[in-house]
Amino acid sequence: MKKYNRVLTIAGSDSGGGAGIQADIKAISACECYASTAITAITVQNTLGVTNVHPVPNNILQEQIESVLSDIGADAIKIGMLHSSETIYAVCRALDKYEIKNIVLDPVMVATSGDVLLQTDAIDTLKEVLIPRVRVLTPNIPEAEILLGRKIEHQSELFSCAKELADLFCVSVLLKAGHLSEEKLIDIFYSFEDKEIMEMASQRLDTQNTHGTGCTMSSAFAAFLARGFDLKSSAGLAKKYIDKAILAGANFKIGDGHGPVNHFYKYWKQ
Repeated sequence: MKKYNRVLTIAGSDSGGGAGIQADIKAISACECYASTAITAITVQNTLGVTNVHPVPNNILQEQIESVLSDIGADAIKIGMLHSSETIYAVCRALDKYEIKNIVLDPVMVATSGDVLLQTDAIDTLKEVLIPRVRVLTPNIPEAEILLGRKIEHQSELFSCAKELADLFCVSVLLKAGHLSEEKLIDIFYSFEDKEIMEMASQRLDTQNTHGTGCTMSSAFAAFLARGFDLKSSAGLAKKYIDKAILAGANFKIGDGHGPVNHFYKYWKQ
């Protein structure tokens, strides 16, 4: 019998379908892997923003992870929205029972709309307890600023910031440039394992449809790791995927705020 390449995503549910667990499932599937899930919270949101967050009880979250890993297993795990310190500890308790090397953490703290998704007192828990357990960290600029404790204002700073994060947490880092103002965006991937740097350039698109880009890119990264690609190849393939998904979804209209990318651009006729 053939076997699927498997990715477990641990994240919050987005009722609007553009980010969170819904974006993860779409991206993992589009990148040719089998997606299983453990939901950390149910968010009430659409393209305009988040109006409420309902955390899943931590024992139920832990049971979801253990149920998936004890039966289906995982070749990679993507972790997104965690909401609280208690949620982070529940995830770690479940993960510590299994030896999964390929863990990609998207340190979700603030939504595209500006809504806060991680409690302030959970940031130290994230840094001290969870990040040391993962292989790849994929922060955007605001998230990297929180983790480093300082502002990042220019593209020229990204290499040193990515390396600083990598050395601080002993983890490979994909630092995303989308929140900067330059027309040419250069994401930086620093492999802590190989001590190598990779620049991944793209042109900024004039579109509001950027909801869920971080979730999508980190899920794609996890999917390519699950398929057996090395770190640098996985980073490059994830970058190509998200760039094409943004381009394919740029001219669609859905909702009145930030719309999603087109996860299935390879398969849908437009």
